[in-house]
Amino acid sequence: MPDNQLGEFLRARRAGLHPQDVALPTHGMRRVSGLRREEVAVLVGMNADYYTRLEQGRERRPSAQLLDALARALRLDPDAHAHLHRLAGTTPPRPLTPTPLDQTSPALRQLLDGFPGAPVFVINRALDLLATNALAEALYSPFEPADNLARMVFLDSAGPRFHTRWLHTARAVVGHLRQAAGLDPDNSRLHGLVRDLDEHSADFSRLWNTHTVRGKTSDAKDFHHPDVGPLTLRSQTFDVRETPGQQLVVYQAEPASPSSEALTLLGTLHATTRWR
Repeated sequence: MPDNQLGEFLRARRAGLHPQDVALPTHGMRRVSGLRREEVAVLVGMNADYYTRLEQGRERRPSAQLLDALARALRLDPDAHAHLHRLAGTTPPRPLTPTPLDQTSPALRQLLDGFPGAPVFVINRALDLLATNALAEALYSPFEPADNLARMVFLDSAGPRFHTRWLHTARAVVGHLRQAAGLDPDNSRLHGLVRDLDEHSADFSRLWNTHTVRGKTSDAKDFHHPDVGPLTLRSQTFDVRETPGQQLVVYQAEPASPSSEALTLLGTLHATTRWR
């Protein structure tokens, strides 16, 4: 790897732009491919000598504000913007154009339907169920409505019957919300959910005050569905790259197990009900 990765990156991205790309006038023959260093400096509003030192590796501590200005001048997308910060040793920024955390793309919804034998759903940091496939809809059919995993655990009467290890699940849910509050302290939806749970559930209040922090795990989940009986499912959780804060969760039963048979039966019953 080169010694001056920041400078190499800036030089390469400068070479990939032309004056017309950034609304700069151009006259006569140009001896460089792409923008000149002086032109980048003009776009950023910085001293041309300072920018030259950045490219040459003689200046290695630019401010985060200056890096943001460089990212705008060089037309960097969010991934390249974050990479620029990492090269300079500063904290990568949040996405330049935040995506609403309560929306899922059509492609992601199509992906959910590609798992007909497994319950699959998408959640945000507040544990809202943003999208479900048919089997996930069947799994959570005892809840009315099946809208938020935390509310379903603490405020829905079906929660204690559905979650065989209710206290274990409740602790995990609170830990997820605590982690989310640290990752996204300005999330108004999350703050509103916590206030509502704190007001209406003494169990939630007690667990919330323990300040337990927990991310998603692949631990076994134990459920009791009124239509098919006990289910033991393992989960895999994947971050949705296109929408920071969303996660895709896949539940799977052990092959040829009673839970696998019950899950197949649940899918059949649900499909029959929907087509009546």
